[in-house]
Amino acid sequence: MERSIFAALIGGLLGITTLAGLAFVGSAPGSPAAPPSRPEGDWRLLDPVTYENISVFPVVSSYSQDTSPFLTLEEGLANGDVAVREQGSENMVRGRDGRPVYIPQSGTGASVNQLVLINRSKRPLLLLAGELVSGGKQDRVIGKDRIVPVGAPPFPLDVFCVEHGRWTGSSQFAAAKTIVHPSVRERAAVDQKQTEVWDAVRSGTTRKSAPAAPAPRMTMGDIQGAIASNGRTEAYEQIYQSRAVGVSIDDFVDEVQHRFANATSGLKGERVVGVVVAYGGEVAWSDIFASGDLFDRYWRKLLRSYAVEALTRPSYHQVASRDNATEFLRRLNGRETQETEPGVYRWREIKEGPLAQIELDALQPKPMTLHRLLLHRTS
Repeated sequence: MERSIFAALIGGLLGITTLAGLAFVGSAPGSPAAPPSRPEGDWRLLDPVTYENISVFPVVSSYSQDTSPFLTLEEGLANGDVAVREQGSENMVRGRDGRPVYIPQSGTGASVNQLVLINRSKRPLLLLAGELVSGGKQDRVIGKDRIVPVGAPPFPLDVFCVEHGRWTGSSQFAAAKTIVHPSVRERAAVDQKQTEVWDAVRSGTTRKSAPAAPAPRMTMGDIQGAIASNGRTEAYEQIYQSRAVGVSIDDFVDEVQHRFANATSGLKGERVVGVVVAYGGEVAWSDIFASGDLFDRYWRKLLRSYAVEALTRPSYHQVASRDNATEFLRRLNGRETQETEPGVYRWREIKEGPLAQIELDALQPKPMTLHRLLLHRTS
C-alpha cells in the first residue's frame, strides 16, 4: 500500500514537471525573455576576422556529422543530376531510366513564382533559400530550405524573381554559383513576399541607417545602375558582374577569405562549421552547418553575399563584441512554426523579438540539423 502511494506521488510530480516543460517550449511571444544560455550545439566561437566594416566570427566544432550523402543544387545542376524548368511551358515527367522527359504543353504559360524541379541523382538534394538559378524566362531564387528525396516525382518549386524586364528565353536553368545577399535572402526566407524581394534587390540593403552615418561604398544608385547595366533587363547577377557598382566585390571577398584562412589554419581536432557575421559592430547574421565539409561547399558564395551586404551598409569600422556574437549561437525562445515531409525533412522557424531562426533537419539517412540560420530582422 505504502509503495503504491509513494509511486503515485512520484508519478504526479513527474507529470507536473512534464507539463511545465511543455509550457516553456510552447511559450508565445511576450513571455519573459530566457536568460543567456550556452550555445545550442557543440560549437566554439573564434575571434573575429575583420576587414573594412565587416566582422566574421568563425564557428568551430570538434564534432561533425556525415553530410556526404547530400547533393547541393550547384553540384546537381552542373553535372546534370538535377533539372529545373519553367512551370507550365512543358510537362516534365520521369522516364524509366530516371531521366526527365519534357512534353510540350499548349495553352499554358510559365509562372513567375513557381518552377519545376526533378532530382534524378541517387542522393537527396539540399536546397537553401536564396540560392540563385539563372536562365529560363527570368532568374529566380529558391524560396525556402528543403530536401528533395531520391526518386521524387517532378514537383513545383516555390521561387522569387530577381530579374525585371525580361520574360523571354528557354525553359532551362543553370547553376549561378550565387546566393543573394542577406537583405534579399531575408525577404525570401522569412517574409516570403515577391514585392519585398525585388525592393531589396534594388535598394541594396534594407537596414535603415542613421542620417549621420558614413556613406556606404556601394550606394542604392550604384546597385540600380549595375542591375540595369546590360540595357535589356534588370538582373541581380549584374551586381557581381558589372563595374557599375564602383568597387570590386571580388577584391573584397579575396581579402576577407585570405584573413579567414589564416585565422583558421591552425585548428587541431576542430573544423569550421559556420560563421557569425557583423556589420559596423552590429551582429546581423549566422549560417551554421552540420559539418565542415558542407560549410566548405557553400562558403565562397556565402562570403560573396556577405560582402555585398557589407558594401551597401554604412562604412563604420567598429568590431562587434564577442558576447553579442555568442548570442547568435543560442536557441531562440518564441513562437515556432514547423513544416514536415515525413521521412525526408523538417523545417522550423522560431521568432523572438527582432530575431528569426530557421533550421532544416534531415530525417534520413540519419536525423541531423543540416543548416541553421539566425538573423536580426532589418524591418
